[in-house]
Amino acid sequence: MTVCVFVQLRCTPGKTYRVAEDIALREMHSELFSTSGEWDLLMKIYIPDGEDVGKYINERLLDIPHIERSLTTLTFKAF
Repeated sequence: MTVCVFVQLRCTPGKTYRVAEDIALREMHSELFSTSGEWDLLMKIYIPDGEDVGKYINERLLDIPHIERSLTTLTFKAF
């Protein structure tokens, strides 16, 4: 069963569009949004079966330059 996670990203000022372009090139997200407030980007990712969530995000996302901080929210089936 795939796991759906939401990842919020804070980027270096002036680099949000560059980070978004780099994410898009990796084709790892389901949806990607620019947001207002404390975080610059919000992305929805489906983690493949058998993958460790933290390792998957660290190895495939957080090595992108100009990402200063991330916040990952795991989802659970509510009903």
